Amino acid sequence: MRIRWLGWAGVELEEQGERVVVDPLKESAAVFAWMGERARAIQAPDVVPARPGAIAGLLTHLHRDHADAPALSTALRTGATVYEPVDYGGEGAERLAVLQADHELTRAGLARQPAAAWSGARVGAFTLTALPAVDGTGDPQVSWLVEAGGKRVLHLGDTIWHGWWWRIRERYGPPDVVLAPINGARLTFPHREPGSPLPGVMDPEQAALATALLRADRLVPIHYGAYDLPGVYEPVDHALERLAAATDRATPMELGETIVV
Repeated sequence: MRIRWLGWAGVELEEQGERVVVDPLKESAAVFAWMGERARAIQAPDVVPARPGAIAGLLTHLHRDHADAPALSTALRTGATVYEPVDYGGEGAERLAVLQADHELTRAGLARQPAAAWSGARVGAFTLTALPAVDGTGDPQVSWLVEAGGKRVLHLGDTIWHGWWWRIRERYGPPDVVLAPINGARLTFPHREPGSPLPGVMDPEQAALATALLRADRLVPIHYGAYDLPGVYEPVDHALERLAAATDRATPMELGETIVV
């Protein structure tokens, strides 16, 4: 399987000439647009577009930096399905963080399929399995296990630390590659107050430990190096250096780079 990093949490996976995309991002500056003028000071991540013609899109959750309708519309072939977590329901502040992406995905006319944790689908050369994950502010989230050509790639979205690592490994075997968030951001959003001092995304040491518990061969760091907004979204400093100190399994990728597993 070929893995291409699209920037932030976006990846493109290819096997036998077929491709699926996970959390592609095109309009990275739109993520904090709801903050108006203050958003202009935020450094958005550099991203590259996925190639057109993907046979499926996978979303770990419906926050705008992971669920970008323009990116999916560009990447997916006509009629391809977007798989996403099952909605928790609720009203008002409960759904505030997912409304933008949900509206844009609907407006784009994309075919969407809710996927519960532990459920799977076969699409072309790929077996796609939604696995448990926990969002830092309580919104619906899954991780995605993508299997093809005898290889397993696990995309963790921006989950916080949880206790399903052993069960995932026991049920599906060790992944060949884990794509893990490492920016350990502290979150203080207006719709989730008071804020928590604990990481709302896994930090480098937690990503390294998750990789070890999964017995994965390789850790590719994602979800770092951008979106630093004091008092709202505060990632850790020196994430890559901390990761290198925590594990010898880390393989950082350059933007647009492809590796083969």
